[in-house]
Amino acid sequence: MLVEEKPRTYERQRNADNKDWLFLNLPMMEYRQAWDLQSRLVMARKNNVIDSDILLLLEHPAVFTLGRRGGRENLIVSSEFLDKFGIPVIQIERGGNITYHGPGQLIAYPIVDLEVARLNVDTYVERLEETMIRTALNFDVQAHRNPLNRGIWVGNNKIGSIGIALRKGVSFHGLALNVNLSLEPFTWINPCGLKNVGVTSIKKESRQDVTMQVVRHVFINHFQTVFEIELVPSSLQEITRAMTTT
Repeated sequence: MLVEEKPRTYERQRNADNKDWLFLNLPMMEYRQAWDLQSRLVMARKNNVIDSDILLLLEHPAVFTLGRRGGRENLIVSSEFLDKFGIPVIQIERGGNITYHGPGQLIAYPIVDLEVARLNVDTYVERLEETMIRTALNFDVQAHRNPLNRGIWVGNNKIGSIGIALRKGVSFHGLALNVNLSLEPFTWINPCGLKNVGVTSIKKESRQDVTMQVVRHVFINHFQTVFEIELVPSSLQEITRAMTTT
């Protein structure tokens, strides 16, 4: 039985253990470009070239990604069909199975040294879920966790997904929250490798004209509260300069 989820209690507290995070509010970015950026940031974070955790917020053009558990068997249309739409299928190292990313879906990639942040994987994932639950609630969408699959749900419909990877103790990849994207491409797969489940969005559930700009703003505020940090805006140019001049 699914139990109605209530937001968990977190208070944003500033103390010596709370370090500011860098924050990049990015535009639409090709998946491979973002993947390469994450890989470089992971090494920079681990080697202390960049001495703070980082949050990337962005959207992707249409793409299917396959996690460590595979997923091509859960692609129920042909490669020729996807070629007509110019949608690539990319194998990556995050957890989970197949999923879809596209315009109108909010992507958050935190680059976090979990040991320094004093977070284990379960607590970290729980906080990512909590941030999405609170964001959805701002638009009168009551989402919940499902013990059978990480992420957040509205009834039997998934609205937010999580898939992370660890490299030398630094977490990357992250979450995808469905805001106002086309849901049709999800019908071409078994989402996350699950059958007989649906996919929904904040726009569909709230029946509101939800803009990505507003959702980004709400998400940022909740992320800071749930993770008990402050986000310091930066730019891709500044981050790239830090990685290449140190």
